[in-house]
Amino acid sequence: MSEEKKEQEQNFSPQEPENLAADLAGAADKGEPAAEGIAELSELDQALLEVTELKDKLARAQADNYNLQQEYNGYVKRAKQENLRYQEIGVQKVLESLLGVLDNAELARVHGDLQGSAGAVVEELENTLKTNFQLERYGQAGDEFDPQLHEALMHQTSAEVEKEEIAQLMQPGYRTGEKVLRPARVGVVSPE
Repeated sequence: MSEEKKEQEQNFSPQEPENLAADLAGAADKGEPAAEGIAELSELDQALLEVTELKDKLARAQADNYNLQQEYNGYVKRAKQENLRYQEIGVQKVLESLLGVLDNAELARVHGDLQGSAGAVVEELENTLKTNFQLERYGQAGDEFDPQLHEALMHQTSAEVEKEEIAQLMQPGYRTGEKVLRPARVGVVSPE
């Protein structure tokens, strides 16, 4: 073995992969050909450089995978929320389409025309809507007037009342839980 090679082996200390990459970049900045710099590297340095590159690629791939997983999780969450919202909208549309039928059934009941099996069917329908969808009819004469729940079609004043209240119910209101499907249409009386 030549003296020069023995000296190189004795002075050899493997560089950290990051330092090696920085040294190569520095050589390129100085105008030294990169191929010469790489050719001069020992097999160990070349292997360390390759390991560093592979680690970098792995880290990037893991970051891309993580980002993709987060996007997917966000999509799933949004899709579930949208499905619930669309379901609520569908239920609301069906209930709104039944309000006229319920109004007519209530008028028939008030006039005594809803008896027997037809009355039982209507009562079962009303109970099902109340149980499954929390649909309730509201609005009575004497209730306190609330513009969030009632639509005033007439107004009068009276010395006999202390606060605004419903004097006459023209059409009942319907709500599911706290959501008003249709406000009650009323005549309002307020204090003088």
